[in-house]
Amino acid sequence: MNKELEKLLFNPVRLKILSFLFSVENASFKKLIEVSDATKGNISVQIKKLEDAGLIKVRKKFEGNYPLTLCKITSKGKTSFKVFLNSLQSYGINESADVEFKNRI
Repeated sequence: MNKELEKLLFNPVRLKILSFLFSVENASFKKLIEVSDATKGNISVQIKKLEDAGLIKVRKKFEGNYPLTLCKITSKGKTSFKVFLNSLQSYGINESADVEFKNRI
């Protein structure tokens, strides 16, 4: 596995974001805060790092008078997530976790 990818995805907040986006079409900033249990500032920084790496795409728009930030995993993000999971499995993740991850993929 690429060392940069490994470093990027071993962060718990970024891994939660990417794994959640892997299972949905897209998610709002507010939903990602809920899923990751991170602060607004922290989630913003982590989203930017994932976007800069090309793993997610961020779209900002207004809904009514309120800003809405939507995040979507890219094909590079999906591939990178699968590579990361396969790498973890090669380190010996227990079988129940292995089955759970394969069911999501």
